[in-house]
Amino acid sequence: MTVTGRFVLLLAIGVLPIVLLGGTAGQATTIFVLWILLALILGGIDLALAASPRRLSLSRRLPARVRLGESVTSELFITNNGERMLHAAVRDAWQPSAGAGNNRTRLAIPAGERRIVTLTLAPFRRGERRVSQVTVRSFGPLGLWARQATLNAPGHIRVLPPFNARKHLPSRLARLRELDGRTSVMIRGQGTEFDSLREYVRGDDVRSIDWRATARRGDVVVRTWRPERDRRVVIVVDTGRVSAARVGNEPRLDTAFEAALLLAALATRAGDRVDFVAYDRRVRARVQGAQGAELLSRLVDAMALVEPELIEMDWSAVPGQVRAITNQHALVVLVTPVDAAGAATGLLAVLPQLTRSHTVVVASVTDPLIVQASTERGNREEVYRAAAAERSMLDILRVSAAIRQQGAEVVSGTPEALPPALADHYIALKAAGRL
Repeated sequence: MTVTGRFVLLLAIGVLPIVLLGGTAGQATTIFVLWILLALILGGIDLALAASPRRLSLSRRLPARVRLGESVTSELFITNNGERMLHAAVRDAWQPSAGAGNNRTRLAIPAGERRIVTLTLAPFRRGERRVSQVTVRSFGPLGLWARQATLNAPGHIRVLPPFNARKHLPSRLARLRELDGRTSVMIRGQGTEFDSLREYVRGDDVRSIDWRATARRGDVVVRTWRPERDRRVVIVVDTGRVSAARVGNEPRLDTAFEAALLLAALATRAGDRVDFVAYDRRVRARVQGAQGAELLSRLVDAMALVEPELIEMDWSAVPGQVRAITNQHALVVLVTPVDAAGAATGLLAVLPQLTRSHTVVVASVTDPLIVQASTERGNREEVYRAAAAERSMLDILRVSAAIRQQGAEVVSGTPEALPPALADHYIALKAAGRL
């Protein structure tokens, strides 16, 4: 049972005659007590006439998935199985991160009928957004007292990564088509897969001469090459504590997912096989053996449930994770921050094991505020902040140089720039025949 504002107002009205008409203290007390009794009797009658909220049956209709930044409609079906008219306020208790906004609805349901409560959800976090209960407050005809019950009505919706970086995909696919010879633009470059034979022209590499074909034709013939298809791309995303830091308006992990999605979409269109692992001290998500549209669908589903863990990344286990996927030469992309020299020690220790067999790229998101802070020196506080920013930038340069010394390459950028930068680096590797 709950008391409404009307009941409080009714009690307050009983004070007015005492204040306006006056009288002795005993008379005032008697009048006020009688008024309270009258209000309680009216409240009890009102409560008895209210429909029971426990006679309701609830069901839901929800979409299974939604991208972060989009909105969907939740439908809650409420059936009145009682014998009285229901006047109620309904609160659909979604998690705050589901973006339910005003989730309180007033409605009237005659006996034996059903109504739909619609609610617009605009989630602002990835993952499973859940609801388990609905609170119904049933009012009597006077609206003084109300019956209240919390009923179970479980539901959930999976919020997927937004993949805003997909806007860069068409231009990168056009460059891939140029490399593959499917457009009129011809790109020179060494590859690893035999394409065709043609006559020798001045400037060709003599190492490309096909001597058997030359002997058959009686003229110098050279082999042409193209970037090899059906290669392996293994993406390993660091989900340890460093990925929890926010850069701009999102965690580093979300930027890592954006870069991984764009690279995966590009590589699968190029005919390469893409495998994905999210790891810190155990595997948080894994996608293997998928291609095309199925790959992206499985990736966003797996990424939706991954959150940063406040533990150190176990880099010593990463070579084993890669070997479990493939023993052949592959492009291994490690998405992890490189701005902390202490946190990068484990990464530097295992890089030689990976670079011996694979082409390794370390992708790191950088904070644009650090560069901005290093240029602002208007007062003493800004000078100290600029000194700290310069030190951080030197750490990044030092770690990046150490990574290159171990035979790996570094791609870094702001949250908006990292996904296309990583895609461009992949295309450059394809053009150079290094995959």
